[in-house]
Parts: sequence; C-alpha cells; structure tokens
Amino acid sequence: MTEKVPMLMDGYRVLEQELKQLKSVERPSVVQAIEEARAHGDLSENAEYHAAKERQGHIEGRIMELESKLSRAEVIDPTALKGDKIVFGATVTLADEDDAEVIYQIVGADEGDVKAGRISYQSPIARALIGRKVGDEVEVRTPGGERYYEVVEVAFK
Repeated sequence: MTEKVPMLMDGYRVLEQELKQLKSVERPSVVQAIEEARAHGDLSENAEYHAAKERQGHIEGRIMELESKLSRAEVIDPTALKGDKIVFGATVTLADEDDAEVIYQIVGADEGDVKAGRISYQSPIARALIGRKVGDEVEVRTPGGERYYEVVEVAFK
C-alpha cells in the first residue's frame, strides 16, 4: 500500500511548478551541457562533463521524487473541514507561558515555513497539537527544551 502524502492545494501547485521547470528547462539544458562537454574529447579528465553528469543525476532524482509525491498526494482543503479538534490543515492559535500568542497552520512536509506561520505535520509542535482542542494545554519537546502552550483557537481557513 502506498503512503499518501497530505498537502494543501498551494503546496501541490508549488511541487507541480518545480516539476514542470525541471522537465522543460533544467533537464534539456543539462543534456545540452553534457553534449557540449562530450565534444571536447577525453571524458576521463573532463571536469565540465563530470559536473554536468552529476547535475543530471540530481535533476533526475528530484524529478522522480516530485512525481512520486504528486502521484501519492492527498490534497486537503482546510475550508472543507470542521470540528473542534486540531487536524491537518487547521490554523491554530496558541498562547505560550507568557500569554504571547502564536498562530500556526499545520501543513504538508514540503510546505512548512515557520516564519510564515506554516508548520509541517511532522514537526514536534504539530505532532503534539493534532487531536487536541481549545482549552487543552500542550507540552512540546523542542531542541531548546520543553515548551508549554494552551490552545486558544482552532480554525479552518
């Protein structure tokens, strides 16, 4: 059984765009670079050829990874969700020990951007939050030590 990869529509579109860019621009340009380097003769000491082949390997690997993620994608629309429990796609308002509020949306692994308030569902904070509801106190073990939060609001937007 293949494991589904949860993501929001925006994240799906970003991966699609990257795949399109790799296939239509990056792959043809590296093939051309390999052909040009090959034309220079002796491949055993041809640094341009080896660099281009290495780049080609990275591009092909990333294309395979993206195709796999997109084929297994489970696109979730947070606006279609409801309830009082924190789930993937939820936007959660938390209060820390000093009553400072922070807002996070729980997103897919490739969509995380803490500065933008989006945390991966695989992150320690998201794992501690999933299944909780307003009023719950949550203890999160982070690399910087334990942090405590209270769930103030759960929204689906």
